[in-house]
Amino acid sequence: MDFSETAERISQKFAQKGYEADKSSIEKKLRRLVQEFGVPPAEAERTVTNELSKQFSIPPTSGGGPGAEQEKEINGLSPGEWVTLNGKVVALTRPPSQVIAQTGIFADPTGAIRFVVWAKANATPMEMGKWYRIESAVVDEYKGVANLKIHSGSTVKEIEPGPSFFPQVTPVRDLAPGVGSVRAKVIQEWEVTHERMFQSGLLADESGTIKFVIWREDGVERLEEGKVYNIFYAQVDEYNGRLSLNLNTATCLAEEGDIEVASGDTTATGAFVSLTQGSGLVKRCPVEGCNRVLSRQNYCPVHEIQPDFKYDLRIKGWLDNGEKTWDVLVQKANVETLTGITLDQAVEIAENNPLGMDEVFLRMRDTILGRYLTCRGREIEGRILVSSCSFEHFSPDTLAALLNRAGGES
Repeated sequence: MDFSETAERISQKFAQKGYEADKSSIEKKLRRLVQEFGVPPAEAERTVTNELSKQFSIPPTSGGGPGAEQEKEINGLSPGEWVTLNGKVVALTRPPSQVIAQTGIFADPTGAIRFVVWAKANATPMEMGKWYRIESAVVDEYKGVANLKIHSGSTVKEIEPGPSFFPQVTPVRDLAPGVGSVRAKVIQEWEVTHERMFQSGLLADESGTIKFVIWREDGVERLEEGKVYNIFYAQVDEYNGRLSLNLNTATCLAEEGDIEVASGDTTATGAFVSLTQGSGLVKRCPVEGCNRVLSRQNYCPVHEIQPDFKYDLRIKGWLDNGEKTWDVLVQKANVETLTGITLDQAVEIAENNPLGMDEVFLRMRDTILGRYLTCRGREIEGRILVSSCSFEHFSPDTLAALLNRAGGES
């Protein structure tokens, strides 16, 4: 935010009405609101403008900020603007706080934007699927994403439906933080990692892959692995430089047939240097949609004690080739192939051995620790989810090359 420029704009606005506002004082207030209290720049400008309006006994936010009356399209919005929009409510979500009356997604034929209606705005509640004219709203930016803020100076009016439009579908690799629509296939479903999470997994199209999340809410439905979906108006979030889709605002329509998806495969070859805790025979929560690994006392962090658990096999560990280390997660089918221990055999070992499940862990460790493996799979958030895995076999040529490199004798 250019504080000097904004202060000049505010002071000029009041000068046109015959009032003298001190520019340095305005700039100081703006700087304090934004830098000390973290107020978004557009909100800071509105707050200072309203304070001056009260000071000069001018009706607050009359006419809004510069450009407030100008009708605009969503794809041309920029943070800091005061805008008037005509569009349709395509999603409503649960407000995260009592100070917010409504949240959702507002769309027109050119694009879509998240919106927030402050409780103090006393605005007409908007309904899903209806068209509205929103006057004198403010566009600000939160975590790099443009948001439409409807405040006490905004006006919301229901209008006749505009032209029908279809959301523009974006290839996965071209998604950006904000609101996006994709046509993609569910290629993996993951174990949920939070009690509020309903489903998570991986979507893919021919251009790339992206993580998706559905949070627990009334009416949410699970996506089916292997199916192709048209997903309209999902929230595209960014965390640590990685994008993900929040599907709670989205309309997900399954379609028949299949699409080609990007392989995204990573191949790693190296010595298996560490078998980490949580490997071997594990117990999982039987509650539908949970599948978390239970503690030794059969305790699920979400569903508490689960005596009717189900068994599973997995290997978590590190593969190292001397130059790079990979975090790998191997699931049941490949664990059985690598270790030669089936799930039934592992259960039998655990139930008939004084060490119980630890005996399975130790036998697996003795089988694979220090051996050379090649693992293939998708690398997600720094971990390879292994789809195939095999031992590397002795190669005299490779051994000779390594000994020569080390200066030894073959």
